[in-house]
Amino acid sequence: MKHALGGAALAIMAATSAYSEAVKPANVAFNDGIVEASLTGQPGDPVAGRAVFADRKLGNCLACHTNTDLSEESFHGEVGPPMDGVADRWGEAELRAIVTNSKKVFEGTIMPAFYIDSGYERPLEDFAGTSILTAQQVEDVVAYLLTLKE
Repeated sequence: MKHALGGAALAIMAATSAYSEAVKPANVAFNDGIVEASLTGQPGDPVAGRAVFADRKLGNCLACHTNTDLSEESFHGEVGPPMDGVADRWGEAELRAIVTNSKKVFEGTIMPAFYIDSGYERPLEDFAGTSILTAQQVEDVVAYLLTLKE
């Protein structure tokens, strides 16, 4: 039992350490429209990324994008480009930049910046100073988008 608890404590410490080492939103390095380095140093989870993509309270990506892979979800928007084949159009570093802060990639875009913590208006004070997605959620969404090939 002691070993199980010790192992659990080590796992929690490791997870906390990995989270604390995530690149802060203000420190994300954009270089020629890409973000080459992972924001967490951890691989993204495409299954978790699919859930974030579909979640109306997180990414809310379906509000603007169609996505055949999520055909079970209703009300796909058509403001942004379709997500079908997005991995054929963009590489990992490009997708990371777009999800992190599309405004640094596409001039005049209405797509939200999902990983910034200042420079925007928030309707609720509770959310001031926080990003829409965590660094790991960004990596998860990128991993999911990389599965969307034609």
